[in-house]
Amino acid sequence: MESDVQTACLEYLRLRRIFHWRQNSGAFKTQSGGWFKCCSIKGVADILGILPDGRFLAVECKREKGGVVSPEQKEFLLNINANGGVGMVVRSVDELASQLKERCNL
Repeated sequence: MESDVQTACLEYLRLRRIFHWRQNSGAFKTQSGGWFKCCSIKGVADILGILPDGRFLAVECKREKGGVVSPEQKEFLLNINANGGVGMVVRSVDELASQLKERCNL
């Protein structure tokens, strides 16, 4: 499940002491039966943060099989990368670690 990938990635970033947060988006049902909509940029990544060198980090988590990156998510990550940040799609915590090592020397 994507939530399992997110949880593992959040824990990995915490252990590596990389400043980050889970960016909730979408709509959530309230206890009273109504809906609460989080306002955000369409396609914003699941995890946002700031790398030790000051670059912006955006991590879109997908399940290993069948996880589809939407056009809005692709555009968001392209914008992060085009502006000097590090945007990526990962399907496991191992992939996150590998990309951080390859792209950021972490």
